[in-house]
Amino acid sequence: MPKKSPEDRKVVATNRKARHDYLVVDTYEAGLVLTGTEVKALRAGRASLVDGFASIDGGEAWLENVYIPEYSQGTWTNHAPRRKRKLLLHRVEIDKLAGKSRETGYTLVPLQLYFKDGRAKVEIALAKGKKEYDKRQTLRARQDAREAQRAMSLRAKMGE
Repeated sequence: MPKKSPEDRKVVATNRKARHDYLVVDTYEAGLVLTGTEVKALRAGRASLVDGFASIDGGEAWLENVYIPEYSQGTWTNHAPRRKRKLLLHRVEIDKLAGKSRETGYTLVPLQLYFKDGRAKVEIALAKGKKEYDKRQTLRARQDAREAQRAMSLRAKMGE
């Protein structure tokens, strides 16, 4: 069976607040080490990346504080909802992220959790925290662009 294009991915959770709170410098796709009940809960479309972050500890990448609820049909084998999960990255990527995240102001935040070719993946971003005025400036620019688009579409309709 041929592999699907990168656009063919089933998104489970998106951290929309991350792009508002952080300036995304670089993104990486990482695999996740999960238990069976975690995969089943994700396939049911349940997860939250809101308080999640990634860290480099002992030469390994970890995803922390991401909420994957317990699987409803699970028994005593169920997982802890906010446990630390290992990220699967290449050594070069881990070393690069470790060096950058040690710099002041940089952090690793998850942007998206999805399935690609049947495997759970997470898109993590090397990001720099925005100041309050940067957030307002971004919102203002987005609002101005939206108003300009409305004006152009209104003018195009009037011209017809």
